[in-house]
Amino acid sequence: MPPASDTRQSIIDAVLRIIGHDGVAAVTNRRIAKEAGVSLGSVTYHFATQHELLRESLLHFVAEETRHFTALADACTDERFDIGQAAEVVAQVAGGNAFDSRHIAPFELYVQAGRDERLRAAAAECFAAYDLLAARILTRLGVPDPERLAAAAVALVFGQQLRRLATGAPAEELVDALLVLTQLAPAPAE
Repeated sequence: MPPASDTRQSIIDAVLRIIGHDGVAAVTNRRIAKEAGVSLGSVTYHFATQHELLRESLLHFVAEETRHFTALADACTDERFDIGQAAEVVAQVAGGNAFDSRHIAPFELYVQAGRDERLRAAAAECFAAYDLLAARILTRLGVPDPERLAAAAVALVFGQQLRRLATGAPAEELVDALLVLTQLAPAPAE
């Protein structure tokens, strides 16, 4: 029998896959057990309520995203960082051309956080990591007032990603939109 932490992680991974495939409403203990390859009793043993399942799944996703985006932000400190490197980072953020459940689940979780204020702190933590990455990229590109523009850049990325998921638009549109944003930034006051 796998250790409890492995079982718990299998359950969380299953919840994220289910959310990505069929939405939050499809998350049932029976479906989780089947998807995770664990007993129904294991699901209820590790998570007493649906809210706890969703919260822990969102927190797990946030922890992974925060680590990933913080590492990307840390890599944006090279003095030679240029618009080409920024475009590569944006392409990584955009997730390439994949339209799988991993790219859909976050939108479902964020919408759920909008409905359930108990999930909002976890969502805010993830957006703080996104803002940090955006501010660092904008700083490296010499964009004035990068901290002020970071949230707008993140909103643009999310909007473009949602558009890609809904329409199949190519990732290049996201990169183009961000390049336009950096060019529209006001010049610093002298």
